[in-house]
Amino acid sequence: MSDAAQHSVTDQPDDAALRETIRHRVETAGTSFYWAMRMLPRDRRNGMYAIYAFCREVDDIADGDGSVDRKLADLAAWREEIGAVYANRPRHVVARALQEPTRRYALRREDFLTVIDGMEMDAREDIRAPDLAALDLYCARVASAVGHLSVHVFGDSSDAAHLVAESLGRALQLTNILRDLDEDARRHRLYLPREILGRYGITSSDPAAVLQHPALPAVCADVAGIAEGHFRDADRAMMGCSRRAMRPAAVMGAIYHATLSALRRSGWRAPATRVRLSKPQKLWLVLRHGFL
Repeated sequence: MSDAAQHSVTDQPDDAALRETIRHRVETAGTSFYWAMRMLPRDRRNGMYAIYAFCREVDDIADGDGSVDRKLADLAAWREEIGAVYANRPRHVVARALQEPTRRYALRREDFLTVIDGMEMDAREDIRAPDLAALDLYCARVASAVGHLSVHVFGDSSDAAHLVAESLGRALQLTNILRDLDEDARRHRLYLPREILGRYGITSSDPAAVLQHPALPAVCADVAGIAEGHFRDADRAMMGCSRRAMRPAAVMGAIYHATLSALRRSGWRAPATRVRLSKPQKLWLVLRHGFL
């Protein structure tokens, strides 16, 4: 692991201090997932915090400034650390936080490894205008796999819940892509699919050039349509799930769907202006979909 990652390994706090460390990491990250996680009972919430912290660790590696070889080495170290979780000997502070929820909620090792697979896609090269199949694979790895872990913690590991994970994960990740166009371009990345770019006469895969192209709103509208389809699929699958257990998923879906709607209203006319929901908007969605 890198020096920064190794720094997280050395201390061995007790369980209470460990949970507090992870909670602080999540709550200071400003993630929309926090609103859904807060709905969970304490033990389940701690489990989701640990999953989120893991995702942040590997995402930070993929987005970091290190060389490709360094990133891949650090992600390989995380593969070993996940193996250590299942062997009851994790060392990294986040892996230690994962140990209890992994056992309690029967989290699947392959889902953790699939998330790392997705981060390796980002680490190996700057993704620019992938084809639709590659984009779907990327979304499945970095988002749907997290959903598969999450539904176990929520308390519904049924086939229907895993269908929600498949569809909602893709919907959320496509919404992130459409929201973060400018941020991704600054990292020399462009996740808009080449087939849809070509549909509107955009042949460049240069992120800055694409963001300045007059057809960008039409491209984004088509990608938003794909996301809408995944939201609908998730809603249908949700009907076969435990309503109580899947409330956090319903809240996350509602917040992200509202974000997608706001993006569509913006028309992607100013990609550098980040679209955000206000706290009152998020609170209303939490109340509407989580409690009413």
